[in-house]
Amino acid sequence: MTRATIELGDVTPHNLQQLKRLNQVVFPVSYNDKFYKDILEAGELAKLAYYNDIVVGAVCCRIDVLDGSRRLYIMTLGCLAPYRKRGIGAKMLEHVLNYVEKDGDFHSIFLHVQVNNQSAIDFYKKFGFEIVETKEQYYKRIEPADAHVLMKLLRPQNNLSESEK
Repeated sequence: MTRATIELGDVTPHNLQQLKRLNQVVFPVSYNDKFYKDILEAGELAKLAYYNDIVVGAVCCRIDVLDGSRRLYIMTLGCLAPYRKRGIGAKMLEHVLNYVEKDGDFHSIFLHVQVNNQSAIDFYKKFGFEIVETKEQYYKRIEPADAHVLMKLLRPQNNLSESEK
């Protein structure tokens, strides 16, 4: 038996429909046209995951700036259920981690996870993410509506007050 290949590929206008369909199947929320328009401009921050040349997952991120610090926000990272536990999610997250490491100017990576999605919470914790906040009523039209904010700190805050110096 040959070993399965897992590869990441760019999101293009030609495969955008595959990303839309994947997100519809994997996530309980829907994304609007602006989300997909922005994804086409995201470059390395949006990737499709292929398992033996079949699209089975995707990761989509954006850069946020808060108080002068750049943070990477993982908008979506998901894989079709039959292909989970095969290293596909890890490959996508490692791509994101390599991106921020190579860039060198990110304070943190963060994302929202529905509070009852224990498998996702456990997955991110394996990569050093921690629950830093719970937002009530974050999601609309799905239950539970609350979301945990998971974050991985990449470098400490540089804005020490005078008394801490």
